[in-house]
Order: sequence, then structure tokens, then C-alpha cells
Amino acid sequence: MTATSPDTATPHFDLIVFGATSFVGQILTRYLAETYGLNGELKWAIAGRSESKLQSVRGSLVPVLGDEAKHLPILLADAARDEQVRALCEQTNVIVSTVGPYALYGEPLVKACAESGTDYCDLTGEPQWIKRMLEKYEASAKASGARIVHCCGFDSVPSDMGVYFLQAEAQKAWNGKTASRIKMRVKAAKGGMSGGTVASIIQLTKEVMADPALRKELANPYSLCPPEHGFRARQINQKGVEKDTDLLSWSVPFIMAAINTRVVHRSNALRNKLYGDNFMYDEAMLTGGGAKGYALAAALVGGMGTFMIGAALKPSRWLLEKYVLPKPGEGPTPKQQQEGYFDIRFIGRSDDGQTIITRVKGKGDPGYGSTAKVLGQAASGLALDFYRDGKKCDREGGFWTPASMFDERFIQRLQDKADLSFEVLA
Repeated sequence: MTATSPDTATPHFDLIVFGATSFVGQILTRYLAETYGLNGELKWAIAGRSESKLQSVRGSLVPVLGDEAKHLPILLADAARDEQVRALCEQTNVIVSTVGPYALYGEPLVKACAESGTDYCDLTGEPQWIKRMLEKYEASAKASGARIVHCCGFDSVPSDMGVYFLQAEAQKAWNGKTASRIKMRVKAAKGGMSGGTVASIIQLTKEVMADPALRKELANPYSLCPPEHGFRARQINQKGVEKDTDLLSWSVPFIMAAINTRVVHRSNALRNKLYGDNFMYDEAMLTGGGAKGYALAAALVGGMGTFMIGAALKPSRWLLEKYVLPKPGEGPTPKQQQEGYFDIRFIGRSDDGQTIITRVKGKGDPGYGSTAKVLGQAASGLALDFYRDGKKCDREGGFWTPASMFDERFIQRLQDKADLSFEVLA
């Protein structure tokens, strides 16, 4: 099948991967091919700006699909061309976007989906951009019926669905009560960083340096909650090396906490404050006990501080981008993606002192090997679980989080098809 422009008559799809030539887009495309094939329950296509690059991605699927790979539909659309993006929306129920940094390239597609009623998900971890999209397009999404779900990768599915899982288990064990305080700790993880992630971090740093008001906004733990949320609890925000007495380990700030915590609080708000008005949630990363654990923690905090200072200053930022950090399109090798993993612990406590400990584990590089699977199940779950007889069901239009949009079916998908596990430890 040759490539077509989105305004050409083509079949109606369940799902379109927009940005299939990006680093994560290529991994996601292969995952969908391995999991669903071409003519099974999921009808899908790939889309992007460059026909030659899309054909290359399709060609890479021959070892997976055989001769069937040549029948994978290719659609051409430029994120900067509103009419092309809107035409793309008209051909599918769901679009999953891997085109980042989203703060630079993501808005036209969100706008088109929100206005046309097309469901959408992505893997952004950029809170300042999500806030802008909420302010601009949430009303349109509610009116059109579009379900917009950001943060469907490593940030923030393990955190958001991990809290969802713990609270469900707590309700079973505690006669309907939920945990009023949960802390998440990354016990172990192995993975690399891609140029796309680096570009997103650099973009956020540039915006913060240019707009002091944004710095204040990012310090607000409830910045992504609806205006009428009413939450007042003072959240914990770890800034240095601390001792975790529950898990007997030193801990350091977790770089993804800035987005994960805000997503979890928005989930609480959208789920009618199921976790409570005074719910508290924080995240950190463990480095081990004793002197060795402390030394590692101190080194990590020092390294993070040096990186942030370097990213904030224009001359050093240029040097980092030019000579040190991976470029867009670069990232962990297939072997590194496969060998990666993560092990995350959640400790929940009730107001009357009861405790529950759960774990979420994943196989594959957290940011890429695992994220592609998680994103793939978010997108396919949105397309397959939330349509009945060709019509939307279960959720109205609006901007959702993973834990407010999805339910136990998503956890089952993640365990069956994405190599994640959710379990109660104590």
C-alpha cells in the first residue's frame, strides 16, 4: 500500500500512530505489530510527515509481519498543517502521538482532536504544556466528546495506576476505606535516556528561565487539578538526601515526581476525591542502606544539581546539547531496552494507622522498552475497551488521567500484554 494524504478516502481505523518515525514511535509500531498483527481485532495505521521514513519503519516490520508488512497503511500529515491534522482525525477513533517535545510540536494535534471528538493519548511528561492544553481545549473536548489522556508512558502510568491499585486493595482490606497517605519509592531501575526526553527537559528549563511565573506554577502540587479541587494538604517535596525508615534505605528526589505527583492528584480530583480531601502523595528513589547507599545518594543529588545548573545557563546548555546529551532520535539500543527493568514500591497508610505495601514491576527499559508497551496498551485499550458497537462508551469527553480514564481492564492489559505486574506485598 502506498502512502496517502489524510484527505484521501481511506479505511476507518481504530488507531493511528502519529510520529511513527520517532524513537519511541518506532518501538511502539513494532510492539503493535507483534501484539496485534494487521488484520486482527485492532485496525491501525502509521502517520507522519516523511513518506520515505515511514516506508522505512514499515520495512523494518517485515521480520515481524512477513509480506503482510507492505499492507500497513501509511498516512502523510504534518503537525504544523492544521488541515492535514484535522483530516487525519476524521479517519480514526483514536490517535496516539509520540511527537515531542510536546511543548513545541504537540498542540495542533490536541486542538484538532479536542475539536473533532477524536480520542487521543500520548507519553508527555511536560506539566507546563498539559496545563496550557487544559486551559485552551478542555471545554472543546467536553463538548465534542473527545477523551484526551496525557502521560501514558513510564510517566505516569506506574505511579497513577499503582496508586489506583493500592487504593482498590486497601478498600478490600479496610472495609471501604482508602489510604490517606501514600509514598512511592523506586527501589530499582535500569534504563537509558533518549534525545527526545532530553529535548523535553531542556525545553522546560528554557521556559522556566524565560517566565518566572511558570516557576511558581510548577511548584504547585495541584497545578493540574480542576480549579474547584479544594485540596489544601501541604505535600512533601523531597529536595536532598533522606533516610527512608520504612524501607531502610537512603533516598533521593525522583526526577519524574514533578509530573507523576500532579497526575495522581488530578486523578483524585476526577475520581470525586476518592482518596480524600487531605490525601498526601510523594515520590523518591532509593539508593540502599549504610555508608555505600548514602555515598550513592549524595553523588546522585550532586549530579542532578550540576545538570540542572548546566541546563539553566545558556552557554553550558549549548555545550551539553552539542557534545554530551543524546540527540533527538538517539536512545538505548534494542539490547539495552530489553535488559532494562523497574521495581517500584508503594506504602499506604490510613488515618487510623493501618498500612498496606504494594509493588509494580516492569520488564524493559522504563522510558522506552516498557513505555512503548504501556503506551500501546493505553492506546489500544482506549480504542477497544471504550467503544461499543462503534460508539463511545463509559467515559465522557474531557481531559483525563490514566487512573481516571482507565480501570481494572487496563491493569489486566498491562499484566497480560505489557510485562507489568501489580501485587500486594504486605
